Amino acid sequence: MESRGESRKTVKVGTVVSIAGAKSVVVEVESMVMHPLYHRFVKQSRKFMAHDEKAECQLGDKVQIVECRPLSRRKRFRVAQILERAK
Repeated sequence: MESRGESRKTVKVGTVVSIAGAKSVVVEVESMVMHPLYHRFVKQSRKFMAHDEKAECQLGDKVQIVECRPLSRRKRFRVAQILERAK
């Protein structure tokens, strides 16, 4: 059992598409959802701003982001780990 509310934090995996500032990155998360009328799977993408404390993310990196307290107007996630480096 997770302690201190860890289990309620949303974890997402996506690709870094922009380095927005000194310690900020924009991560694009893709998901497959069922179309309500046509019953086919459709790819959807959404962008999230995330806090990169060590500024080690690069464009194209596959990263895991975790929900946290609001860090600025648009940043509600932080980079937990870099899963795969860009080629």
